[in-house]
Amino acid sequence: MNVLIASPLGPRLAQRIAETDDRIELTYLPDLIPRARWRGDDVGEDGAPPEDPRWEAPLQRAEVLFGIPGGSPEGLLDAARRAPALNWVQARNAGAGEQLGGALRLAPGELQHLVVTTTSGVHAGPLAEWALFGLLAFAKDLPALLADQRERHWPSVQRSARELRDRTLLIVGLGEIGTETARLAQAFGMHVLAVKRDATGEAPHVDELHPADDLRALVGRADGIVVTLPLTDATRGLLDAGTLAAVKPGAVLVNVGRGAVVDEVALAERLQDGTLAGAALDVFAEEPLPADSSLWGLENVIVSPHNAALVEAEEGRVVDLFCDNLRRRLAGEPLRNELDPEVLY
Repeated sequence: MNVLIASPLGPRLAQRIAETDDRIELTYLPDLIPRARWRGDDVGEDGAPPEDPRWEAPLQRAEVLFGIPGGSPEGLLDAARRAPALNWVQARNAGAGEQLGGALRLAPGELQHLVVTTTSGVHAGPLAEWALFGLLAFAKDLPALLADQRERHWPSVQRSARELRDRTLLIVGLGEIGTETARLAQAFGMHVLAVKRDATGEAPHVDELHPADDLRALVGRADGIVVTLPLTDATRGLLDAGTLAAVKPGAVLVNVGRGAVVDEVALAERLQDGTLAGAALDVFAEEPLPADSSLWGLENVIVSPHNAALVEAEEGRVVDLFCDNLRRRLAGEPLRNELDPEVLY
């Protein structure tokens, strides 16, 4: 099996892939791949697929790609067209449905032969922790504490903090991230609601499971809302102006899914008029967040530059998942996290 590393990766982790099985022929050309900008960067400095002619021969042989070149729909489509033997791409993010969906829109019918797998589950722990951090930050009034500290101000009247215990949390999207968030929230004593496309079957750590059609009614019950959804045609703008207008006054919204799932203009309005007590946002409809976005200047907003999942162990976990999938492929077993081209997750 000829495997080509198509996105930035360190030599030790590349060696781990090579040693997975004697039947793997690994092509690792770090000088031709855009340089990583940070640990775990899966795109590289210029965000473009390699143009060096030395890239052509490895692509011609490649049956499997680790990483989507350039991290874009265009990069995925370009690789599929230039690599006649290619049949599987292991993406390095959980939201690779965006790239696959974009490529399918660019070239309908061209990618039926291609399997794309994601890293779903790898980032569940860090993102669930960050979701709880967002809820706790506003329950304990972190913005006011930081403001007082900057001013060296000791308030004469002490403010009371809120607890998460006995509060109601609504999780929008119950995949790996949502399930881990539910587990942590229950450990804090929260009552957990969740919405899911398929609301049948068991839902660990969830007290009530509902279909997405119930979302607008459920936001009126929730003290906290955590969004974990990928971006698809079905989820774009799901938390629209009407839904955000129906939230429980004083609720906190956390988004660790994709920014365009939430109407950001309506979100800013609800934060400014006090309907929402706060928002902790790791993702945005446009990234980097434009300098003129009103979200930058709101004291009840925590802006995180889409890095909540970037923990030290991330790259190793992604490679471990890929190595497991390589063994499965060689054994003729189903791959983990295969993208459904209909729903794109």
